[in-house]
Amino acid sequence: MIAVELDNATLRIAGRIVLDRASFAIAAGEFIGVLGPNGAGKTTLLRVAATLVRPTGGAIRVAGADCAREPEAARRQLGFLGHGSWLYEDLTALENLKFWAALGGVSADAPALRAALAAVDLDRWADERVRPFSAGMKRRLSIARLLIARPRVLLLDEPFTGLDQGGAKWLEERLRGFKSAGGALLMSTHSFGRGFSVADRAAILCGGRIAADVRVAPLGTEGVRRLYEVTVEEGA
Repeated sequence: MIAVELDNATLRIAGRIVLDRASFAIAAGEFIGVLGPNGAGKTTLLRVAATLVRPTGGAIRVAGADCAREPEAARRQLGFLGHGSWLYEDLTALENLKFWAALGGVSADAPALRAALAAVDLDRWADERVRPFSAGMKRRLSIARLLIARPRVLLLDEPFTGLDQGGAKWLEERLRGFKSAGGALLMSTHSFGRGFSVADRAAILCGGRIAADVRVAPLGTEGVRRLYEVTVEEGA
């Protein structure tokens, strides 16, 4: 089953092409890592896939729902984690989840919210204010916020930023579990380390264009790195 499909998605801003006919499909249970230099369009690609930015050309479908005609149906299947945590730091961890559940129209009682915190190893801090949390703890809470909606697709923009080695290992394990349960993942990253042990495919973005889309396993991390270096050099 195809979870997300971009069909020649194009975005022009002030006459400049930011995303150039991006086309790919992500199947249920598949993980794609998007690589690219700064300014290549990685965040834009994720925001378009998340229906946060409407493309000026092409089409996007999420779990069969056309994002132009059925945006709300598509968004109900998605969880998007951007650079910011989007947490209310003077609320407790549990209060943050209650707020986001109410805002998103998600039916979740207190035990379900506490279970979401337990899933990200934050149950001991459920009633603590978020402000003094470490960057890794805030990232975990942001992920718990996604989990309460039970999305079929996760769109992650540099999710390993700010995580120490333990936090990165924890996140890799959670992404592997989400994929094994049939979830689809699209992750932007500038690193060849964390996340690529879980990724099935690597898409290399240059100048808003998908210059390569390859399987990770046959190449290995070093093979993907070499392909990236050649692709970016040729696209410069």
